[in-house]
Formats: sequence, C-alpha cells, structure tokens
Amino acid sequence: MSDRQPLLRVKELRQYFPIRGGVLGRVQNVVKAVDGITFDVYPGETLSIVGESGCGKSTTGRSILRLQEPTSGEVYFDGDNLLELPRSALRHRRRDMQIIFQDPYSSFNPRQTISQLLNEAMSIQNVVDKPRRRERVIELLEMVGLKAEHIDRYPHEFSGGQRQRIAIARALSVEPKLIVCDEAVSSLDVSVQAQVINLLKKLQRELGLTYIFVAHDLGVVRHISDRIIVMYLGQIAEIGDTRTIFRNPQHPYTRALLSSIPIPDPKQRSRPVPLVGDVPSPINPPAGCPFHTRCPFVMERCAADKPAQHVLSDHQSVACHLVEDGPIDYDALPVTVTV
Repeated sequence: MSDRQPLLRVKELRQYFPIRGGVLGRVQNVVKAVDGITFDVYPGETLSIVGESGCGKSTTGRSILRLQEPTSGEVYFDGDNLLELPRSALRHRRRDMQIIFQDPYSSFNPRQTISQLLNEAMSIQNVVDKPRRRERVIELLEMVGLKAEHIDRYPHEFSGGQRQRIAIARALSVEPKLIVCDEAVSSLDVSVQAQVINLLKKLQRELGLTYIFVAHDLGVVRHISDRIIVMYLGQIAEIGDTRTIFRNPQHPYTRALLSSIPIPDPKQRSRPVPLVGDVPSPINPPAGCPFHTRCPFVMERCAADKPAQHVLSDHQSVACHLVEDGPIDYDALPVTVTV
C-alpha cells in the first residue's frame, strides 16, 4: 500500500487524562490511555485495532474523531489536520467520518422514532432535501436489512441486532467515507455477529467505505480485516496485514493473544504462550518496553530502552528488540521467565 495515498494519517497521537485530587482539585497524575501512536488508513480497507481491555483501542477511535480532544499529535483526513480545524469546519468534516458504538441503545434517544433519529443526522448535515428524507430513511433501513414498516417504531421495540443495524443506517445517512466501528458486534450473539459482519462487508463493497474496526475478538477480526494493529498499554506493539499477523506473529504479545483463541478441534491441543502478572497501570507505565514486565523472552535492555518500530516487510512492522536483525524463530529462543 506504500504507493497509495492514505485517507487517514495519524502521527504521534497522545490522549492523557488528568487525575485530580486535593482540596483545590489540582492535577496530580495522568492516565496515558494513548501514548504516541502512528499509523495510516487507506481508502476502502478495514484496519482493525485489537488488544486487551484498557489498552487504548476505543480511546484511539474517539480521539481521531475528536469526540475526546487529544492531548497532542496530528490527525490528517483527506489532507486536513483535524486537530487544527475550528468547530464549525470540524462539524462539516464530520459528515465524512462516523462512528458505530458498542451499545446502540444508549446512543439513541429513546423518545425518538427511527425516522426521527435518522432524519436528525441528515438535517444537521443537510444531506437530503427535507421532502425526500422519509423516502431516504426507508432506503437506509432496507439497505441494512430492515423493513419500511419499522420506520415509526422506537428503539426499545427492536432486538440488539436490529438496533445495531439501525446504528449502521444512522452512520450511513450522511454518506461518510470513514466509519469507526467501536466494538460494534461484541455485545451481540455469535450468530447475529456473523450477520452484522457480513452486512458491513457488503456495504463496504457497494459504497467504497473505509473502516477502523475496534475489537477484542480475534476470531471476528480475522474475517473482516485487511490489516491489524495490536495495541498494548496505549502503544502499538505490531502492525501487519491479517494473513501475516495470523501466520507469523513477531511480537511476543501478539503471539500470546493469538494463542488464546479457542481451537474448535478437541483432538488438537493448543500451545498457549506464557505471560506473567497483570497489565501495568497506564498511570505509571514501566520504562523501556511496556511489555517487558510480562514478556517470556525479556532481556536486560528491555527494561531500559523503548524499542522502535522495526519494519520487517511491506506487510509487517514490530516494536520489539528481538526483531532488530530480522524475523524471529521463536522455537529457538529460550524462555527467560517461569510461569
């Protein structure tokens, strides 16, 4: 993808949340939710962001859209630095960038009908002429697998899967280029997850959409992603295309995540990658490599030196000292911690 121009370019993005205390409420510390990440998103692709809970996945998506104001960094969308746009210009730009939340019910006004919910988005961005908006709402509902008869119902009258389809319709109502799917299927049953994933892929093909897909379920990620970012403690551990990440993961943390995927064959035994301890606090992350306190292949320098992103190929880059001289043969490495 090096010969293509990215739709979205994120540079050194940081999102710190202050911790206040004392009588005067002064800032005593900060939570480093996102700590200096850089990546590109290309038109028409699905870039997934994965990692354990609290690693900064959702915060990254919300910071890109400025739903939470980033602490620092640069976010370029179609050439515009979103972090420098005034509110009026940002409001217009948001027509091109939408988000699907994990819980669609809490993101809807329960007193509005589906027609009103979708009309509101089109009215704010002035996408469709007022006389034609009801017709457009019906088109959107049918596009996501619902019926015209649903148009005057309220959110509580739908199942979780149907509400998520309505959330997708609302995102599509302003004709965006980029959609952030923030754990968009994690609260759904497995069978419904598959239906929604297939719907998202179908819409992407038909409308030329670009997705940032935030998830923790690697089984789901495998089926929808073109590329994957693996995050740990607010930083990027590994970036690669989906096939490379699943066939030849190079960061020890990526290997640990993949080894946790259940194998549906009872005759085939899994080989879990050992990890020790818990995820450190983002208030006081460890020096050096953020993963060194749990890594089974830790070296002395890992505690002092933060690894750079090493480009292994056009399809993969890894932030780990072990890959400085090229890809790793993990079977030949000694495990340096006891689990």
